[in-house]
Amino acid sequence: MQDISASTLVEMTIGLASGLNDQDRFHKLLDAIRKTIQCDCVALMSKQGDTLTPLAMQGLTRDTLGRRFIIQEHPRFSQICDSKTPVIFDADSDLPDPFDGLLLDHDGDLPMHACMGLPLIFGDTLLGILTLDSLTPQVFDSIPHRNLDVLSAIAASTLKMALTFSQLEQQAKQSQQRLEELNEEAWERDGGEIIGSSPAMTLMKADIDVVAPSDFNILIHGETGVGKELVARTLHHKSSRKKQPLVYVNCAAIPENLVESELFGHIKGAFTGADKNRLGKFALADGGTLFLDEIGELPLAAQSKILRALQNNEIQPVGQDKVETINVRVLAATNRDLKHEVAEGRFRADLYHRLSVYPVSVPPLRDREGDIALLSGYFLEVARRKLGIVQLKLGREALVHVTRYNWPGNVRELEHVINRAALKARARIHNRSVITVSVDDIGLLDNAPLESSAQVQASQPEATLDLSQGLRQATEDYQRQLITHALTNADFNWAKAGRLLKTDRANLTRLAKRLGITVTKEHKISL
Repeated sequence: MQDISASTLVEMTIGLASGLNDQDRFHKLLDAIRKTIQCDCVALMSKQGDTLTPLAMQGLTRDTLGRRFIIQEHPRFSQICDSKTPVIFDADSDLPDPFDGLLLDHDGDLPMHACMGLPLIFGDTLLGILTLDSLTPQVFDSIPHRNLDVLSAIAASTLKMALTFSQLEQQAKQSQQRLEELNEEAWERDGGEIIGSSPAMTLMKADIDVVAPSDFNILIHGETGVGKELVARTLHHKSSRKKQPLVYVNCAAIPENLVESELFGHIKGAFTGADKNRLGKFALADGGTLFLDEIGELPLAAQSKILRALQNNEIQPVGQDKVETINVRVLAATNRDLKHEVAEGRFRADLYHRLSVYPVSVPPLRDREGDIALLSGYFLEVARRKLGIVQLKLGREALVHVTRYNWPGNVRELEHVINRAALKARARIHNRSVITVSVDDIGLLDNAPLESSAQVQASQPEATLDLSQGLRQATEDYQRQLITHALTNADFNWAKAGRLLKTDRANLTRLAKRLGITVTKEHKISL
């Protein structure tokens, strides 16, 4: 191993200074390191609280970029982070390697190999780490420590250019801030980071960065399962209201007769059953953000009340004469085409324009080129922690299998598929430190629709309309026939029945409840 020459250091520094962006500078740094030090893989990771996040890598599978490594769960990472100087591990070290099974073009457990880690310290702050692995044992032993110190300093300076101290502090406090939010339902969920680097996601993230600091109301639209709620949480966290509550409301789940009370509150005695005063969601979100999910499902009467709250920053609880002033930013989400709903008279045009000051479109997974691998890696790491597996990876054929599927259920469907596959892989493979998810574990991913429109039409019951009791009663009777028939064909699965009837599951269950349709545990339909 030769020393790092002065000319090499100058070339490295010039390359970093001429980088077009952070990713370009990161890869120039890794290129320079691999030219200088013989290694099979190198990874640059930033420290965010108790977690290491990959920023750039070479020689590792692409899904590694989507993983998040909790430091305490990986002894090697923990030792590097605790050190002030470069750490070279013994070739026969019994500490598990976090990248075991993730090396590009190398399947199975890593044999005896060389491993080195450099803590990237700027001032007194650990910004991240740089790791190098080589399949040639002891290849790092002859590198002068002074050279490694220089590499650490250059890498730390590069990270410092990309991450300011204020950003690091904000990221470190995110977990604690979530606990301070009033809405546990919205915040007690895994993750909070938008995973994806495709052009469509880059454009969406740029929109979020532009509009998040403002107080504009935002309409988030996209297909079911794309992650609209995650976008709403990100908008809230990037706003000046991040220390205030984010209150979540599922508009599709509120009974029509309770919408006003749920949103604006009520006083004791306002109606039968109102035995005490209750704050509405707008009052709970005062000073913060109100997220109205599935806003397209609200009845017109409730839409007019929301419009007044947005126009005048005022609400009036049910049964109360006094008007209350509130300061709330509204984020609304829908999978419906609200322009079409306005044209059909099902959504107020004035409310639509109030909400869509700066619309944010969340792209479907099929339009996010390259993101499936990143998301798979993220979900695999989450599943690995939950299942207590040393290492969990996606086989090459399995990765091709998932990337060729068009994912009609989007990110939510991918997450469920990965979780099921992880369970199957663990059951199939015993006593192995590295478990590889195969195509068989993932199972059949059929791009074809469940049933063609002709099949669905043929399977519908014949119309038996009795108009003697009026149009409304006849329509409801026919709706009962359709829903009952669809449930039977779908083996009493509400989601599948919704797909057969081309409607959202939440809308279907709400309509069924209004029509008096229930399904017992014995799969019997009651009317």
